[in-house]
Amino acid sequence: MNELALVILAYLLGSIPTAVWVSRSKFQIDIRDYGSGNAGATNTFRVLGSKWGSFVMLIDMLKGLLAVKLAFLLPYYVDNDFARTNFQIGLGLAAVVGHIYPIFAEFRGGKGVATLFGLVLGISPWSALGSVGVFLMVLFLTRFVSLSSILASLAFPIFILVIFNVDNETYRVFAIAVALLVILTHQKNITRLLRGSESKAPILKYRDRRRFRH
Repeated sequence: MNELALVILAYLLGSIPTAVWVSRSKFQIDIRDYGSGNAGATNTFRVLGSKWGSFVMLIDMLKGLLAVKLAFLLPYYVDNDFARTNFQIGLGLAAVVGHIYPIFAEFRGGKGVATLFGLVLGISPWSALGSVGVFLMVLFLTRFVSLSSILASLAFPIFILVIFNVDNETYRVFAIAVALLVILTHQKNITRLLRGSESKAPILKYRDRRRFRH
């Protein structure tokens, strides 16, 4: 098995349309016909609720995580940290492309944030955990999954470039590209946030109801 075969395998792994399969098998609908029309965790939270949104997010993260681990199937990358990291970025991005343009779902997928997070978790877990901490804090305070994703992605290059000062130039460029990619793919969400029309995730809603009554 060579690099090209693993990249194709990573793409196929990313192409697993978790949200589409869940919505069809459990609710007899296509998630892409509702909400924002995306087949990702954010829209699943919005349309199907926190239980299935969390499930889709977890599986989509695993797609990115497993994709980067494919590098260990080639002996050359086992003991070569620098080359392995660069190859893992390629594998992870192939999985992200698969999530956005899944061959198993008419090339209409999600935005790739959860899969992108799985990629980062597989390569630099501490930076990923820092970013997920930002995500959870913003989600707890606002209940906006989109805003949480955007701010977590912006925090990621700060962890890579400043806090942990990673010396792999490819990975440093990748960290900046991640933040730009997430902002680019969330332009509609940003517009809705600015207009005050963005939907909140159906979590902690009872807390907000109590606060409103008080």
